Amino acid sequence: MENRSGMGNRRQQNLFVVASPDEIDKIRRAETSSQAGAIAGAKAAAVAAVASAIPTIAAVRVFPWAKANLNYTAQALIVSAASIAAFFITADKTILQGARRNTEAQLKKAQQDSK
Repeated sequence: MENRSGMGNRRQQNLFVVASPDEIDKIRRAETSSQAGAIAGAKAAAVAAVASAIPTIAAVRVFPWAKANLNYTAQALIVSAASIAAFFITADKTILQGARRNTEAQLKKAQQDSK
């Protein structure tokens, strides 16, 4: 019981903390980077879905082995695996690029402030 009351007090104490303008800008840049990563990932996933669906469906219609062994579930798994991989790889790269830009901007700002 005592543990819960201590956790409640911490939450109440954090309600009155005000972020500095620099922290607000930092949070805004991070959110922008995350949104850009999600958008770029969605675009890459759409392209990967089309790029993997066309050869998969064509292979099932043309090759006897694929026709015998790749049912609809297997085809869907192939397409979705390519889409998911493309989404996460692209989103990760985009978010890391944004973080790199933010770090460089902070470094430049710190250097200008020190002069």
